[in-house]
Amino acid sequence: MTRTADNRLSSSAAPRPHAVEARARKRAEAEASGITADYIAALVDAFYARIRKDDLLGPIFARRVTDWPHHLDRMNRFWRSVLHNSGEFSGNPMLKHIAIPGLEERHFAHWLELFYATLRDLEPGSAATRLVGERARMIADSLLTGIATHRDGLSGARAGRDLPHV
Repeated sequence: MTRTADNRLSSSAAPRPHAVEARARKRAEAEASGITADYIAALVDAFYARIRKDDLLGPIFARRVTDWPHHLDRMNRFWRSVLHNSGEFSGNPMLKHIAIPGLEERHFAHWLELFYATLRDLEPGSAATRLVGERARMIADSLLTGIATHRDGLSGARAGRDLPHV
């Protein structure tokens, strides 16, 4: 980040060399365990196909997602950013989830169970399943905790502690 002439913060157009190197290293490590862009795309497609058929989560998504190809593309960019550190996702998932009334631990726990089942179906190796599953749990915990903290204040700060593990 640099300051412009009018003292606003501005990011440079090109990423810094150390950031490019770190992204390349993270992607190479993920790909070495089987987490390739093709695997991520297959995971996203299979997982959201499962979600759309699900009695608990399907209706929640159906009320909010009207353009599934766009949503799947966005989720691919999100998961590549998470798993490859690609930096291609921008957005605020927390605000999107806070805006959904009635989301509770049971929704996130069920989301994780469906996610883990999809991971096991597509498993390129146990290390990949463990890594992707841990990242999914971390995301679910963060979202649930953010929602609970927004709703209940600091008493919601550990809302995701009982979510299932892969």
